[in-house]
Amino acid sequence: MDMNVEALAANLHHGMGQSSNRVTGRPVDLVHLARYTLGNNSIEREVLSLFRTQSSQFLSRLKEAVNESAWKQAAHTIRDSALEIGAWHVARTAEDAEAHSERQGRVIEDLEQRIDEANCFIGSLLADA
Repeated sequence: MDMNVEALAANLHHGMGQSSNRVTGRPVDLVHLARYTLGNNSIEREVLSLFRTQSSQFLSRLKEAVNESAWKQAAHTIRDSALEIGAWHVARTAEDAEAHSERQGRVIEDLEQRIDEANCFIGSLLADA
């Protein structure tokens, strides 16, 4: 079954707020991810790999942000990427950073920790695939 971007985007927005892992604290909500990818394992692996790459890139951009706009854009991109795969802790932390435009080390440390947790979990999922 071929999947298109519109179907994936519609599925993402429809599935938001219907998470099973928000309570368990797992770094990635696998039920949400399966809904988002319509159960396609190869797409799951692809979006997880993209998250790993993008989250690292945009965390670097956040750290290097020279103004509020750059800060908010990097935090927003991390948030959106995290929402796509169901990395709720990352999304919540990035949303806090975006809303407060805080450039304090603690905000970056918290976000970096959440991203590392998610990426380690993703790494174990991809290794098992």
